[in-house]
Amino acid sequence: MSTPLPPRWLWLFRLFQRYSVRYVRRHFHALRLSKASHPLPDTGEPFLLVLNHTAWWDPMICLVLSRAFADRDQFAAIDAAAVKQYPFFTKLGFVGVDTTSLRGAAEFLRTGLAILSGPRRVYWVTAQGRFADVRERPLGLRSGVGHLAARLGRGVVLPLAVEYTFWAERTPEALVRFGEPLRVADHPGLSGKEWTARIEAALTRTLDALNAETINRDPGRFVEVVSGRAGVGGGDDRWRRLKAWVRGRRFDPSHEAGTAAARAEERR
Repeated sequence: MSTPLPPRWLWLFRLFQRYSVRYVRRHFHALRLSKASHPLPDTGEPFLLVLNHTAWWDPMICLVLSRAFADRDQFAAIDAAAVKQYPFFTKLGFVGVDTTSLRGAAEFLRTGLAILSGPRRVYWVTAQGRFADVRERPLGLRSGVGHLAARLGRGVVLPLAVEYTFWAERTPEALVRFGEPLRVADHPGLSGKEWTARIEAALTRTLDALNAETINRDPGRFVEVVSGRAGVGGGDDRWRRLKAWVRGRRFDPSHEAGTAAARAEERR
């Protein structure tokens, strides 16, 4: 007997996509995609999208990024406890996963295979199964994601690295980078253990590259997916806006612009 697909209300999913965009705009300086990301494969094969799990913001970021897969049916693994607390998550395509039992592991495989058995589907998985610092090595991916990949007849594994950092603004940057896709057909006969190691290596390379870009602090290396609110806020912004108006200049709320203006003032 085949496992049915998880229920999903498309209108509710799209509503939460829009909410997530507003949330990111409100709470982040920007969501940025690395220009060095590997292109997404132009194929109808299903995608097993594997990312690191660094903070509770991850679902919001993924919902925004899910717009890149608008022509696909999308599902995501989530801790079973969260589903019990918020049952409506299941209507968004979230699948509860019990990571503490063999029964939960078996259910993850059955559901994952049901999702990825059809074309043009995406299954988002935070394969570490816990919050972990982006600098932690090894990443320690759960073996379930490898066993799932080993059971696929066709599909593509997409590594996605996610990191949050503060640069020049009071709100954080959300930085993401897609790694090199792993086509199932290109790696026949791999065991679940071998697939887990291969996926972890690919995600580690992607996260290492994103870490280096984060340290570099160059927005020019990224494409701005969503722009948030720049500036220090409050009275300071109002004061700078007034000074710009008095001097006949366009007001730029970014911290870097304010610093440059202050330095120019000192040189006078």
